[in-house]
Amino acid sequence: MYNNSKVAKAIRLAMMFGAAATASISTSAFAAEEGAEGVEKIQVTGSRIQRADMETASPVTVVDAAAIAATGLTSIGDILQNLSSAGGAMTNPGINNASGGNSTINLRGLGAERTLVLVNGRRMIASGTGAASSVDLNTIPVSMIERVEVLKDGASAVYGTDAIAGVVNVILKRDFEGLELNAQTGSSFEGDAEESTIDFTVGMSSDKGNIVFGAAYTDRSDAGQADRDFSACPIFETSGGGSTYCGGSSSSLGGHVYGDNNHGIVKSGTDPVTNKPKYAIGDTGFYGGYIQDPEGQPGDAIFKYKEGMSAADLSGRGEPEGVYHDYNAEKDAYDYAETSYLSTPMKRLNLSASGTYELTDDVLFFSEATYTKRWSKSQMAPEPVAIKFDYDPTWMTNVAGLQDGEKVTYRRRLLETGPRIFEHNVDTVRIVLGLEGELDNGYMWDVSYNKGKNDSTQQTQNLHYTTGIDNAIAIEDKTLAFDPLSQADWQDLSEYSFVDVEVGGSELDIFAATLSGDLFELPAGVVGFATGYEHRSESAFFTPGSVAQLGLGADDPVEGTAGSFNVDEVYLELAIPLLADVAFAESVELSAAMRYFDYSTFGDDTTWKLGLTWKVNDQLMLRGVASTAFRAPTVDELFGGTGVSFDDVKHPSTNQGQALVTVGSNPDLGPEEADTFTAGIVYEPEAIEGLSLTLDYYDISLTNAIEKIDSNFVAATCLSPSGSAQNGDLALCQKANISLEAGQIKFTNLIDNVGEVNTSGIDFNIAYKFELAGLDISTSLDTSFLSEFEREAAGQLVDYKGKITGSLGSYADIKSNLNISVRADNWSATYQARYIDGMDDISCEAGGCYAPSVPSVTYSDISGSYYVTDNVTLSGGINNLFDKQAPYYSNYNDSNTDPYTYDVIGRYGYVKVKVIF
Repeated sequence: MYNNSKVAKAIRLAMMFGAAATASISTSAFAAEEGAEGVEKIQVTGSRIQRADMETASPVTVVDAAAIAATGLTSIGDILQNLSSAGGAMTNPGINNASGGNSTINLRGLGAERTLVLVNGRRMIASGTGAASSVDLNTIPVSMIERVEVLKDGASAVYGTDAIAGVVNVILKRDFEGLELNAQTGSSFEGDAEESTIDFTVGMSSDKGNIVFGAAYTDRSDAGQADRDFSACPIFETSGGGSTYCGGSSSSLGGHVYGDNNHGIVKSGTDPVTNKPKYAIGDTGFYGGYIQDPEGQPGDAIFKYKEGMSAADLSGRGEPEGVYHDYNAEKDAYDYAETSYLSTPMKRLNLSASGTYELTDDVLFFSEATYTKRWSKSQMAPEPVAIKFDYDPTWMTNVAGLQDGEKVTYRRRLLETGPRIFEHNVDTVRIVLGLEGELDNGYMWDVSYNKGKNDSTQQTQNLHYTTGIDNAIAIEDKTLAFDPLSQADWQDLSEYSFVDVEVGGSELDIFAATLSGDLFELPAGVVGFATGYEHRSESAFFTPGSVAQLGLGADDPVEGTAGSFNVDEVYLELAIPLLADVAFAESVELSAAMRYFDYSTFGDDTTWKLGLTWKVNDQLMLRGVASTAFRAPTVDELFGGTGVSFDDVKHPSTNQGQALVTVGSNPDLGPEEADTFTAGIVYEPEAIEGLSLTLDYYDISLTNAIEKIDSNFVAATCLSPSGSAQNGDLALCQKANISLEAGQIKFTNLIDNVGEVNTSGIDFNIAYKFELAGLDISTSLDTSFLSEFEREAAGQLVDYKGKITGSLGSYADIKSNLNISVRADNWSATYQARYIDGMDDISCEAGGCYAPSVPSVTYSDISGSYYVTDNVTLSGGINNLFDKQAPYYSNYNDSNTDPYTYDVIGRYGYVKVKVIF
């Protein structure tokens, strides 16, 4: 009675917290594979040693096909992103800017590149647009998934690079027989974001083998930022954060003209370092001159306007057309939400096949093949252009406030041409061929070849050849020249517009051989082992369009990517029974693994793993793992060149919401290294049949982290409120080389081995299955408590715990998933909830923000199925049942919120039919 009361209280507490849900999750360490008979051995993610059950020292979460179906989601990426252990930045349909249509998983908030994705225990090809460095989960067909095993532990000693935060192992159907058809359609309750999918799976078996084939097609339409109240316009805040207004880009309609406050000034000083001319105290001109900097050293000059004077800051927007007036950020800024997607459209074709054939009694041939064709699209506001010229009123439109010969910066949003449209065309192929068998001594062996290839093309429409405009302005025959201050001359830009075509791809080749079995017997049991050799080659390339390469468009030049590396690896794993059938130890097992790797790019090293599983009795088990992990820099990170990114940056020095940031690769990168530790308890009390509780602590310390520093943090650290560079003694600011030019912040932010990341926390799971009134009821609660997430970069320690950011996503203190499923003879129903704790805006710690935090959010989903016959099932559901709106915070990522974390679509309904033969 006492225990039942505690369980009921725990479930009530979970519902009060609004724990959020993904799928029906089982984390019981004692659960044997369903349908296993006798002592049939299976392989569990996190170990290559086959075991009689799923008991391991590492925590593993299992999401099965039924749980996936209950979500109504058609991408495994959307499902995995809802795990309580996922966080940070994860690309999804709500990421319109630079997502490339990809879908990624980010365990522990450490980055998608630090989560290893496997298919059937083997590495998946990096995929997506450009020289991809992470797996696009769109390439894995949901209809073919039997289950997904998520290892929340470092596993480099077992699997190699990337397995720092954990491993996602997608197990596809292998022994399926019959024919299954599924058709599903749905849309938001706003009438957009429609999505339809149809798939079929067919499998056949014989005495010698089995073959399974699947095909799926998905068509998803878009939703626009202008179609939701919370994202209809970019929200800007007044100075000090006292109020908000509909803002936008200072590259606005009708043109935005900046005068030069240095007009007419001759530099009289000399820079003692560069020996070049510089402005000095006493230098004066039309707008003002230079005086002693009151905060500087003697001789330091600072510009001061003459009384009543300021450099021209004019807008050509509004009526009458062509008449310029003083720029007003609240009235003249361009609302770039008008034409930007809130959720991106996509069409996707997945084909897959797998087969086995028994060559002899002891040798089996196996094969796997998947092909994905993806057509996706992003859409952003019309291109902003910035040009510079000397104002000449003799032939240009006369503009009051500009001076003859003044160097003018002119920025304009080219609505005349239309929005920028990014069309992605991506092909991904993966083929695995291999043999597996058993030797006379019982050892299991296999050899395999894993080939992956990804090719992509991105076409960007409505870009502009600004060098051509510059040349037209500068031609000597002024009757033929392009007058940038004339509205009429901007109406027909067909001569200066172009379509940019970028191509990219990646390739993966792996030859692997493994051997496993029982070595010898100890008093407590048999010592198991697994050993193997892998040779892996990876290459990638990215070729930007010719205009982009030369920097003749509106952006700086973009460099291409081309490179490759290879690695040879050997590993050994042991499972050593220490105790068995003694007091307080039904079994104690030590697991150990070591991997040696030799990379062509940076050399060789080793990584190791030690784990202990202590099964006290049938009810209680203790477990722990200590390991080292690593991540080798990818081709894109090493050889990707540099390019320009328009990052959302809020800074008091400007009303321009986007900074021009030079981003890119670094050929001097070294590998990341990590120390990981987990310790946990699993409890299944005999007094309450069907109840399982797990509690796991994790601690990950990552050094030499390869990453880009948060752009808002760079701007806040290296640029003063007045717009001048500061903290020049910091390495971070020296590399950034930050400046404020014509109202726009510009700096460099390349990836680097910039420091450390330390994170720790606790995962708690409670699962309870029971019968009530003839119904089978299954409940589960998964909760992750974040204890620490600190990132040290360039000497700066930043605490992300409980914080939400502009570009790195969010790091909530608590994330929780609740699932309650009820099943009868001919129907079933599921309630799922997903809770995200409130967070503080990391950029508002110094104050001055209108919305310095976000409240906690709970999403509720319901679904149900009716089994018409044994062969026909009708299903339906509503996600985000209560239409929770994505919260606003001051330094948002996009759409006035964080689409990495929050649902931007709103209430969404779907229906589905399933037919099996």
